[in-house]
Amino acid sequence: MRLAIAMMAEIRQHLIVGIGNPGPVYALTRHNIGFMVVDQLVREYGLIGCRSRINAEIAEGNIAGVPVITAKPMAYMNRSGDPVSNIVRTHGIQCEDMVVIHDDIDLAYERLKIKEKGGDGGHNGLRSLIDALGTDDFVRVRMGVGRPEGDIGVVDYVLAEFDSNQRTMLGLFLSRAIEAAAAVLCEGAKAAMNRFNRKTLISR
Repeated sequence: MRLAIAMMAEIRQHLIVGIGNPGPVYALTRHNIGFMVVDQLVREYGLIGCRSRINAEIAEGNIAGVPVITAKPMAYMNRSGDPVSNIVRTHGIQCEDMVVIHDDIDLAYERLKIKEKGGDGGHNGLRSLIDALGTDDFVRVRMGVGRPEGDIGVVDYVLAEFDSNQRTMLGLFLSRAIEAAAAVLCEGAKAAMNRFNRKTLISR
């Protein structure tokens, strides 16, 4: 009985954050793939949305017995750190118990990689989080959106919607990201990395 109580006490609340830009004009853009994953995760696990004074859309529930909060900061990507740091403080979240889902142009589309900690890699959303939290000690699920071709600039590319070929695989890509985030919660980051970082593209 004491062992069961001790094990229950060790299950801390986790935070899954998808970062993107608020508003319908950005809803289906590559930069908002983190928002898309969180929206699907909330639906799939039946998480319950709740009111918050923090500038974020929040839902709560459980994933395989792990208490979870999901959040979509309702600030622009490069200012998302403030609402996330407020959530962390308000709910007593340990930064190492946070999973951040974001787009990554350095990975080919459909590629997914889990990373335990590290710098921002030039990503404005991650830079804002690290600055606001004062640490880079949180797990990331990096979702590859690929790099632009031709004369398209990076900003125009990530703020554009997925092309028709990419949209055909988007549902599977989002589902794999949900599996990866759940694996981090239930198995730990290293085990999840071993499972997901070596996988090839979905379309192969």
